[in-house]
Amino acid sequence: MLELPTAVDVGDAACMISGVAFRTPLLASPELDTITGARVFLKAETLQRTGSFKFRGAYNRLSRIPDDRKSAGVEAMSSGNHALGVATAAKLLGIRAINLMPTDSPATKRERTAAAGAEVILFDREEDDRVAMVRAIAEERGAVVVPHTTTSSSSPGRVRSAARLSKT
Repeated sequence: MLELPTAVDVGDAACMISGVAFRTPLLASPELDTITGARVFLKAETLQRTGSFKFRGAYNRLSRIPDDRKSAGVEAMSSGNHALGVATAAKLLGIRAINLMPTDSPATKRERTAAAGAEVILFDREEDDRVAMVRAIAEERGAVVVPHTTTSSSSPGRVRSAARLSKT
């Protein structure tokens, strides 16, 4: 079960990603305000380092890996934004990254993930057992598995964005 981050976790994450993740703007939307009858803001995460909020959680998680585990690398499984976030964070931290991506994931996502330095391993969604593949690679190489949403160390980045919205 996912343990929700505390205010201290969010503050620690903010310090960890400071100067690395971009501070993206909140944009007001009068048209959406009118349609919804509420005040609506859009978080411009397309301006983030990888074009997605996933980079924040990935960088926060990877930066907390103990030094003695970093040499084995990290492993993720994603068809896009998480893969790119992990690959980019790993590159910045000097950690080898492996990303399992489905063969039907967008070519641009596969190419950008590889360009960020990750080893991209493709799998067939219908034929391959991706969970078994992740386990086998992690066992063989000793890589730290970085799930896309289930770790408390990747959550504070998302919570920080929500906290910022609540102050608006």
